[in-house]
Amino acid sequence: MAVRAESATKVYGSGPTEVRALDGVTLGFEEGRFSAIMGPSGSGKSTLLHCVAGLDDLTSGRVFIGDQELGLLGDRDLTLLRRERVGFVFQSFNLVPTLSATENITLPVDIAGARVDRDWFDRVVGVLELGDRLDHRPTELSGGQQQRVAVARALVSKPAVIFADEPSGNLDSKSGSQLLGFLRLAVDEFDQTIVMVTHDPVAAGYADRAVFLADGKIVDELLAPNADSVLDRIRSLET
Repeated sequence: MAVRAESATKVYGSGPTEVRALDGVTLGFEEGRFSAIMGPSGSGKSTLLHCVAGLDDLTSGRVFIGDQELGLLGDRDLTLLRRERVGFVFQSFNLVPTLSATENITLPVDIAGARVDRDWFDRVVGVLELGDRLDHRPTELSGGQQQRVAVARALVSKPAVIFADEPSGNLDSKSGSQLLGFLRLAVDEFDQTIVMVTHDPVAAGYADRAVFLADGKIVDELLAPNADSVLDRIRSLET
């Protein structure tokens, strides 16, 4: 498994204000597959993503990226693991406005003090159709182009897994479809592992597998999901 959680529990507050955002979740994400995490608002899907990505700590339970248990790492080693083995694609892009597209794409590798694999960089940029935008700053790019830069940044370090948090949430339907198509291509062409949180049944239809949460627990999953089957499952959870 690229990523797995064992009895993952996350509790906020205590006593009468206690909220169990995750309630004993055991789940794995296979290498080279595109997985979607879905569920109603407040189901725990974003909390699960943040915990398996090492952005938040569990109250109890364990999370592994590959064979490395995140809970055993200190802050410095956890930062290094995220930098070297994890890519992130956020809804808000998180690009540095003063840097060019090229500089934004290579930023994780530059921070790590590593060398950019130029052949890999050129391949990623070519697939994402960014070749004529590399000298542009984020303000000179459309929303779809900015998100493609964010995807390229996540891919350029060849991470073990990419975590995507509502990656198409700020995009129009055309740009969103293009972005999701690029994520699908990253799995099919680059053998990438992607774990995505989304509320959109159409977005989940690009995944190999959709996992459904409710009240902090895994309640269902679909293999080879499509928009209609996902929507039916979501409706059943909300009734």
